[in-house]
Amino acid sequence: MKALILAAGYATRLRPLTDEIAKPLLTIGGRRMVDHILDRVREADPIEVHVVTNSKFAGAFSEWAPAEVTVHDDGTTSEDDRLGAIGDLRFVLERAGIDDWLVVAGDNLFDYRLGDYVRWWRSKGVASAVALYEHPDLELVKQYGVVELDEHERVVSFVEKPPDPASNLAATACYLFHREHLKLVATYLDEGNVPDQPGRFVEWLHRRAPVYGYRFSGEWLDIGDRAQLLEADNRARARAGLSPRAEYAPG
Repeated sequence: MKALILAAGYATRLRPLTDEIAKPLLTIGGRRMVDHILDRVREADPIEVHVVTNSKFAGAFSEWAPAEVTVHDDGTTSEDDRLGAIGDLRFVLERAGIDDWLVVAGDNLFDYRLGDYVRWWRSKGVASAVALYEHPDLELVKQYGVVELDEHERVVSFVEKPPDPASNLAATACYLFHREHLKLVATYLDEGNVPDQPGRFVEWLHRRAPVYGYRFSGEWLDIGDRAQLLEADNRARARAGLSPRAEYAPG
């Protein structure tokens, strides 16, 4: 299994913080966001770790990257020409090859163990999987992909940002894709489907192949705006014995 951290977005909701710093390179509790994610990814023991980013931030990611991480520059420079998360997935697959892949967004923070997730997924056979969080706030659930499962944990419904959620199971941007299913990424894109939001591919895929939902407990934060960024920073600062801050600042 190989692992990919998606980090090619431009994080417009966090500007001006992200004018010069990629969102995953912002600090959370004194460490870069992507370092927190990489800690989790290593638990899954992938044979390779890849990060995909854009031309604007490729140099910064290359400076950051530990020896075992390969950084891919997708060649885009702005919101106008970006490939989208699924487009970036195809970009990396064309360079690193089809295999089983763990795919994680570079702005999702969580504390469950990815090794447990991988072992559970492997028990499902030729299948892909999405990590699910039972969100207590149905209003916030409307901002995510909402999933329904059958009695065997197989996804039977996946709807992006529904106005009336059928469940409180929110899809988090942490996926395990079987190699047979990743062969369909090109088909999905060539059909003209939305290239952004990786959940869109899962929404399409579950109607064609087995996809299962992994329910996890614990902490999950999707860093989309300044309030979420400050909350994540202060939670991490508290764990590190640092004082909370009233306003986020890098460093």
